[in-house]
This record gives sequence, C-alpha cells and structure tokens, in this order.
Amino acid sequence: MEYTIIAFLLFIAFIAFCYYQNNKIDITEYSIKNTVADNEFKIAHLSDLHSKPFNKVVKILQEAKPDIICITGDYINDKCKNKNKMLELGKMLVGIAPVYYITGNHERRLSCFEKLMDELSEIGFNVLLNETAENEHCAILGLDENQADFKDYKARRNGTFVYKDMSPHFEELNQYNKFRIVLCHFPENFEGISELNYSQYNFDIQLSGHAHGGQWILIKPLFSPGQGVLPKYAKGTFGDRPKLIISRGLGNSEFPLRLFNHPEIIFINVVKH
Repeated sequence: MEYTIIAFLLFIAFIAFCYYQNNKIDITEYSIKNTVADNEFKIAHLSDLHSKPFNKVVKILQEAKPDIICITGDYINDKCKNKNKMLELGKMLVGIAPVYYITGNHERRLSCFEKLMDELSEIGFNVLLNETAENEHCAILGLDENQADFKDYKARRNGTFVYKDMSPHFEELNQYNKFRIVLCHFPENFEGISELNYSQYNFDIQLSGHAHGGQWILIKPLFSPGQGVLPKYAKGTFGDRPKLIISRGLGNSEFPLRLFNHPEIIFINVVKH
C-alpha cells in the first residue's frame, strides 16, 4: 500500500511537471533600432500554436498593448483541429492589434487550405502569401514557402531539396522606405541555405518559428524538423541587420511534450535610432 501511494504521488507530480512545462508562457523582449525613421512601435510575435486555443495569450497581449501582431505559421495543425476555437481566438487577437499572418507547413498540408485562408481573412487576419503589406509603422513581407510535404524533410536532410528563389519578393519589399519585416516560417532559410539565403537582402528583422525551440532543451535544443539533431536555428537571434528572431512557439505538433522549453511570446520594441 505504501509503495502504491508513493507511485501515485510521483505520477501526479510528473503530470503537474508536464503541464507546467507545456503551459507556463515565457515572455522574451528585444529592442531593435529603427534606422529608417523615428517611428517607435511594439511587435508581438506568436508562432506554432498548432490548434491550441491558448486564451492566456490574449490576456498577455491585452496587457502588453502591441501595435501589431505577427503570426509566423502553424496557427492551425494539419488535422484542422479546433478550427472554430482558433478562429474565435483569432478574433480576440484582431481586437488587440492588426494581425499579420503567414502559413506554416501544417496549414499547407490541409486539403481545405484555400477555405481556411478565406476564413482567416474574414475574421480580420492580414494573410500574406508572398505579399507585402504596409501600415503606419512598417512594411511586412509574408513568405509562403510551401515546404510542407514529408518528402521535403527527407530531401532537405539529403541536401537535395530545391529552394524557391524569393528575390522578387525581397525586391518588392525594398521599395518601401520604412522599417522592414520579413515573416518566414523556416528559420534556417535566413542563412542556412547557400546562395538563396535571406540574410543577403536589405531588411531589418526576420521573424520565424517552426523549430519549437528544439522541443527539448538539455543544455542545447535537441531536434527540429528540417534541421535534425542539435539544430542551430531553434531559438534566440542571429545576425545584426538583418536580424533573425526565432520564436520557440506556443503549442506542440505530433510530439506532445516540451521539456525545459516553455511556450514563448516575443515582444520586439522598435525604438528610435
């Protein structure tokens, strides 16, 4: 009986630990100088909710009062789970600030992709599929790389994947004399792909997700789809200008547990040069 009680208490402790690891939201803040104008504003960066109707996110954003919200893909997972709840969550986000959204690999695997994009647009998301949007604060290029199929992961591991030439979209972004933001789901595309890397272009910051912070962090991030074991581009920042800022994301996909890698919301304060 004594061992049964101990085992039960250990089980409860483990469940509580797992819940905390997956639901305690970390807030990360960065300050970036606006070298183009004296325009100051705040960006909220969300990524990889994976159909998790995380209402705690809404409360945090309401208190922080960002000027814009950027969502870098995998808002809804490839099973279209909780779609209506995610649309309701999206309406609450739009009520806080303008939302700029790009697709991730999960949305791109959906047979209802076009319908979902229409539904997200209808609730007020600025859905950017290789398009640039402008507001009073900045210009935002949203990339739709469509690196979604599982065979694409295999090709990237083998070094045979053919990346798209995104230079025309960066040329369009370059026409805007404002603070320039690039939304890209895949952080490794910043400088991890040879001659087509995004770091060669003239913009200020790239916001990315996808890697989930490596899922488990044991001194270093452990694994990311497309990058494999010990991924380099899993969290934090890279570069100066342009600078890559990677979100560890908010939800999970197929693998259900984060470990020493809490969900993350990023705030970026763009300040005067």
